[in-house]
Amino acid sequence: MLIYHITSELEWHQAQPKGTYKPANYAADGFIHCSKQEQVVTVANRVYPNQNGLILLQIDTGKLPVPVKEENLEGGAELFPHIYGVLPVSAVVGSALFVRQPGNGFVFPGRLTH
Repeated sequence: MLIYHITSELEWHQAQPKGTYKPANYAADGFIHCSKQEQVVTVANRVYPNQNGLILLQIDTGKLPVPVKEENLEGGAELFPHIYGVLPVSAVVGSALFVRQPGNGFVFPGRLTH
């Protein structure tokens, strides 16, 4: 299954030489927030409405050595995938700059590259 994570260009570039990625809020949250493809744009427009310099990571859950749980911790009915552990860079099978379109907010990238 493919899931998606939004991060900053800086955090992603720092993770690559280490071979693992752990976002800054991991210690507080205890997991890595992710989305299904159909959730990405809504999440980005809600959480990052005025932010630039973002990367969208495409993650193959079959390559993760840690559990992924689908849950909603905010009390809603919609479930989101959460990675409970550090993300190996090798599990990221695609990425793209995630850019806000003027007047339209974020749109899902047409192409993700590895």
